[in-house]
Amino acid sequence: MNISVIIPVYRNSDLFLKNLKNNIKFLSNCEIIVVNDYTKESLKDKLKDYQDIILIENKENKGFGSTINIGVSKAKHKYILLLNSDVILTNEDYKNTIHYFEKNTDLFAVSFAQKEKDGSIVGKNTIYWQKGMMNHEKANNISFGDNAWAEGGSCIIDKYKFNKLNGFDSIYSPFYWEDIDLSYQALKAGYKILFDPSIQVIHYHESTIGKYFDKKYIKTIALRNQLIFIWGNIFDTNLIFQHTFFLSYYFIYFLIKLDFSFLNAFFQAIFKLNIICKKRKEQKNTIKLTDKDILQKFNN
Repeated sequence: MNISVIIPVYRNSDLFLKNLKNNIKFLSNCEIIVVNDYTKESLKDKLKDYQDIILIENKENKGFGSTINIGVSKAKHKYILLLNSDVILTNEDYKNTIHYFEKNTDLFAVSFAQKEKDGSIVGKNTIYWQKGMMNHEKANNISFGDNAWAEGGSCIIDKYKFNKLNGFDSIYSPFYWEDIDLSYQALKAGYKILFDPSIQVIHYHESTIGKYFDKKYIKTIALRNQLIFIWGNIFDTNLIFQHTFFLSYYFIYFLIKLDFSFLNAFFQAIFKLNIICKKRKEQKNTIKLTDKDILQKFNN
């Protein structure tokens, strides 16, 4: 099987090991790479019974995107299965996605249906522009078809295209928006992203992030990365004007609520402006579709 599995781990090693014990039986003939991003705890002894697993331990905390990139750089196979440590496999249906890639050379990734703790199914997503900001949410239906982005916790990606687009951007460290960012660039490069509801995993979102990070910090990072996404990816002049116009609205809105998360997020993003500008220049070489093309695709 031409699949390399990348499992990023940050703390929560008990949950990771519990899920690995279940998942390993569904990963036959796959290369398995575990990347430990928690420097205070080695997984070497805990994985001693898994002789075929390749373990990489970061010497410093890299964040989700860079940790995945490190795993992909060591992968020897053509397709990458991204599998968060809190995702539970129930079968080997994910292997069926290889046929999609073989039939469509423009296919970038395939996302899976994810069963949440409350029984709801997520995994098919949409993006939309509102009040000067790019937003994302669960799609209204979960039928087979185009997806706005491949969720970094459970999807299969073509490694060649992943590397061609330079993988996940470390600017989003430690988490959030890196999978949306990469997928958006893939869509603008003319690639396709599919959602297949017949492939189902169990994934309780934020079981790691929500456990180890403060809610205010999470909110600030989410807002910061939302701004970074817009500044780094949006080229349409009308959308840029709208974004600039509405910035004052968001400052006032959050300050009236005595919520300083947007202010903090804005200045954190400003400090990364040089990196964002460099990203924009590099991205021009791969763009085939406009921002309006992408937004119209997911707003019909």
